[in-house]
Amino acid sequence: MDPEMALELVKHGAMLLLLDVPQYTIVGIDTQVFTVGPAFKGVKMIPPGPHFVFYSSSSRDGKEFSPIIGFFCHVGASEIIVRKWDQQDEKLVKVSEEEEERYSEAVRSLEFDKHLGPYNLRQYADWTRLSNYITKSVIERIEPIGGEITVANEPAMIKNTPKTAMEKALDEQLKSSKCSTSIDKSQLRGCYYTSIPRVIKRKGAQGHELTFLNLDKTQLLESLLIKDYGGSEDLLLGELQFAFVAFLMGQSLEAFLQWKSLVSLLFECTEAPFHTRSQLFVKFIKVIYFQLKYGLQKDSPDTTGAAAALLDDSWFSADSFLHHLFKLQDFFSLVQDASVVDGDLLSWTRRLQELLEKTLGWEFQQKSAVDGIYFEEDDEFAPVVEMLDDQPLTDAPAE
Repeated sequence: MDPEMALELVKHGAMLLLLDVPQYTIVGIDTQVFTVGPAFKGVKMIPPGPHFVFYSSSSRDGKEFSPIIGFFCHVGASEIIVRKWDQQDEKLVKVSEEEEERYSEAVRSLEFDKHLGPYNLRQYADWTRLSNYITKSVIERIEPIGGEITVANEPAMIKNTPKTAMEKALDEQLKSSKCSTSIDKSQLRGCYYTSIPRVIKRKGAQGHELTFLNLDKTQLLESLLIKDYGGSEDLLLGELQFAFVAFLMGQSLEAFLQWKSLVSLLFECTEAPFHTRSQLFVKFIKVIYFQLKYGLQKDSPDTTGAAAALLDDSWFSADSFLHHLFKLQDFFSLVQDASVVDGDLLSWTRRLQELLEKTLGWEFQQKSAVDGIYFEEDDEFAPVVEMLDDQPLTDAPAE
């Protein structure tokens, strides 16, 4: 890089000063990961906007690591973030205002310049695709008290939810970690994610009405957008991206479950994509496309340590929740067979389908008489088909 350009980036980019971090600690920002050496004191030339900083403390030999701790921040031009290593708690903490000002002035005077690693701008495009809806208000709305996101601090309530092999692996990592027994359970704080009902219940509704509401989640989506997101579609997409980043880079099980709930909700809408919310679904498909495209780069030389460590073989197997979500095939069929559909929605849906077919080897073409969904003969998740006679149906009792 041209020296003058580099100096401009150093002066106008944000900087992350990390003091006294032990050697071998893993430190990451966005899609980039560093292993701390004796001279490392942070990162410079960080573009303004949202970022996710994460780290994992190491044993002295650098062979064992504690659960990842991460935090979101939204930085301005030339902003300086200062954190100092707390040896007792083995984590980064804020410094006093007086210390922060003193260290910031030293950073501006380039006293720490040779100890700051440059932000890899070649990876910035990947990060912007993963975070373009994460605003300062999204971060403030969702982040936990204190800002720290870590599986070790998550509420016990998520421990009793159904888990795939990947989720169980995260649980095992937590149980075997050196941090699992040192945390005061009364201090546990999770993120403030929006509550997404898995099953819709409505008092006084007839059986067929409940069935319809649970087959097409459009009304639930509309209700959540008004009640929880103030009518803002971008806030919902921001939460989807927040959860994905916290899950992928921060290895948060709570974040994975929220991402899974939001993805399931949107793929289970059959009316909204073609009427009132077509633009939301264009943006949603683009978001999920870039998330999966990045996350599924398992064998790519550009895949960061964060992604490779988490997306193990369970992502590529039939145990993935996306594979169980046969509504995904319904969605693809609805969009591609619709008589009137937004051109961008059709284009991005096809790209997403091709990505899953090429990367995971899944098949979505029509090979079954059951709504065009392909199932193996011994697929326990395949729907049961009953042949009904001509007698009138009666409503099941409301739940």
